[in-house]
Amino acid sequence: MSVVGIDFGNATNVVALARRKGIDVVLNDESKRETPSMVNFGEKQRFIGSAAADKINMKPRNTVTQVKRLVGRAFDDPEVQRDLRGLFYPVKKGKNGEVLCEMEYLGKKKEFTPEQCVASILSDLKRIAEKDNGTKVTDCVISVPVYATDAHRRAMLDAASMCGLNVLRLLHETTATALSYGIFKTAEFTDEPVNVAFVDVGHSAMQVCIAQFTKSGLKILSTGFDRNLGGRNVDEVLFDHFCDEFKETKKIDIRSNPRACLRLKTALEKMKQILTANPEAPLNIECLMDDVDVHSMMSREKMEELAADTISRLVTPVETAVKEAGLTVGDIAAVELVGNASRMPCILGRMQELFGKMPSRTLNASECVARGCALQGAMLSPLFRVREFEVQDSFPFPINVTWASDDGSDKNMELFERNNLVPSTKLMTFFKNDKFTIQANYTDEQGLLSQGTDTKVGAFQIGPLPKIAKGEKHKLKVKVRLNMNSLVSVESAQVVEEIEEEVEASATEEEMKDAPAPADGADGMETDAKEESKSEEKEKPAPKKKVKKTDVPVTSEVGGLPQKVLEKFTQEEFDMALQDKIIEETKERKNAVEEYVYSMRNKLSEQLAEYVDDATRESFSALLNATEDWLYEDGEDESKGVYINKLEELQAIGAPIELRAKEEYERPGAIAALNDLAQRFLSMAGDEAHAHIDAADLENVSKECNEALSWLNEKAALQASTAKTQPAVLLTADIEKKRTTLERFATPILNRPKPAPKVETPPQVAEPEPMEDGSEPTVTEGDEGEETNDQAMDDAADALD
Repeated sequence: MSVVGIDFGNATNVVALARRKGIDVVLNDESKRETPSMVNFGEKQRFIGSAAADKINMKPRNTVTQVKRLVGRAFDDPEVQRDLRGLFYPVKKGKNGEVLCEMEYLGKKKEFTPEQCVASILSDLKRIAEKDNGTKVTDCVISVPVYATDAHRRAMLDAASMCGLNVLRLLHETTATALSYGIFKTAEFTDEPVNVAFVDVGHSAMQVCIAQFTKSGLKILSTGFDRNLGGRNVDEVLFDHFCDEFKETKKIDIRSNPRACLRLKTALEKMKQILTANPEAPLNIECLMDDVDVHSMMSREKMEELAADTISRLVTPVETAVKEAGLTVGDIAAVELVGNASRMPCILGRMQELFGKMPSRTLNASECVARGCALQGAMLSPLFRVREFEVQDSFPFPINVTWASDDGSDKNMELFERNNLVPSTKLMTFFKNDKFTIQANYTDEQGLLSQGTDTKVGAFQIGPLPKIAKGEKHKLKVKVRLNMNSLVSVESAQVVEEIEEEVEASATEEEMKDAPAPADGADGMETDAKEESKSEEKEKPAPKKKVKKTDVPVTSEVGGLPQKVLEKFTQEEFDMALQDKIIEETKERKNAVEEYVYSMRNKLSEQLAEYVDDATRESFSALLNATEDWLYEDGEDESKGVYINKLEELQAIGAPIELRAKEEYERPGAIAALNDLAQRFLSMAGDEAHAHIDAADLENVSKECNEALSWLNEKAALQASTAKTQPAVLLTADIEKKRTTLERFATPILNRPKPAPKVETPPQVAEPEPMEDGSEPTVTEGDEGEETNDQAMDDAADALD
């Protein structure tokens, strides 16, 4: 069994498996550790991950990318509108204000929500994990940005549900990084807290967290982030620079051609990677647009100069995280730099200036989040035993609750503060006589949310309440929880009543009252008993209060897809996955036909030439050529069954030819094996070592061996006179069957062990019988055979007389 950790990124995804031997990062179909986060919708099937990356150059308008930036967001969100300008596929606004991706799928136009696209990507990652693991995978931990809102988190849970994944937890990317860093350093930590800063610069966002480590666990003290600062921002700066350069020098407008834009961005990404380790890098693209080749150069200094404004924004999230942790830069013991974009030297230098120390890279910048998610999954799963290491996460957004008071005004309070621990539970007390509603909202006084984010988290209706006398109110205890996924929920609501009831005297007290008084002078107990009895008469026990709790129903109105819509999308995902499977199996059958045509055509003129007559070779070759032409014409797009039938038609002719060649190759070995076995058994039946076996059985063994040899010689003679182009008379399977039969018959007989030699037992000496009076007869020592008892002496005297 295993648990999957998924680092769901904006550009690439990483999958890690928690196994009993440790954490392994899974390789995809191309033996790569990172899988592109893309979905291409084709005319017959979907292409996901690496397969979609191969299709995007040909069909950029039908390939969904950067879906992480769209999931759980509204179409009118300013950040979404800004992101849409860099996408190549069409996006429209749904009837509920959601984002819809317009794709050509199965020859029809169809609209897909970002949740459906995420489900497609997750299903492919699940397939990759199952292929590596060899068993079905269901439990997983998925990473989300620390700034993910309620809508984003519920959308990720819905997407995982569509593809059959059970999410144990949505884990913050920074927390996953801290977990993968700290759990292997427990020997270095003590009870004294150690503060470590983690800076994650990814494709589209930057996140910072300050974690406090001890030998028993970690605690996230604070977080900082910039959701629009990442490696792609540097790419955009370079893209604008070269678009302007080529427009001036080559007179081409790259921005007007989506395919040219995609090719240029891909080349710039590679160039940026080269500049990470080299001072200069070339840019060469052939036939970029209108048959124009472009060539240019870029230095590291020039790139950093162009991206100076972008790099300067790295400071704010770091300063925010350090300040809210209540620390100074000097209190930070270490700085860990992760994320694919963090490999740029300019980012490393900027962090060194901020913290006054060289950032370390002890973690794999691309895989640490997936490894942390897999570790968290192992901790939450009962299938694994993980060392004790507590993870105390935090949530960046403060949450307040609002409810209506009796006078009609709204009251509110901040229930969960910024960087509140996750999970966390708060108990609220209300005095109400009728049902009411609690509204949870994000508090965005610090501007942490984007402008278009809905601050509503959920509404929870408490009631109806039990009937109560007019003018009185119920005392309600409402338990509100910020769960492990950082989602707000009302776990329970109870009416609390205190009921007074008299408590009857206990049995021991009654016995003491009714018991007779002890006699005078009995250890002074008489006086004490009388005084105790008098005091009980004067003081009656006070009535005790019993607390009665009555559960009150809670109705939740939270985000996420409605159940019917979720079921519909789940069925659509299943249908698309089934379609993909059918198409892949059809391709395999078509490839099998094509492979058989090519291989058999070569064999007919080479290794199979002497096993087929000229007429059959000519007709079979013609059929193979016709099949090849059919594959590239009428048979280009056929069903799976058609390809299976076509292969069976060819094999009906080719299989007998291959069988004759196979028999010719394997027959000598089978003949030698049967001959050697029969001769060995004949030799064993006539040697002295088996003389103990019945002669009839040995004769039967010899008879079976001679019959097998006779049959073999007869069949071999017939086979020798048969042409190689004719069906074989002596089959290897028949020889093997004859050999097995002979071995099963002769082996038990010839393996009979020799009988053990008889062992003569010494005569037993009769034991003396007891005397009539029950006493034992006395025996004295004497010579062998000499009678020594009194009766023997009397008999001897009589004989002498």
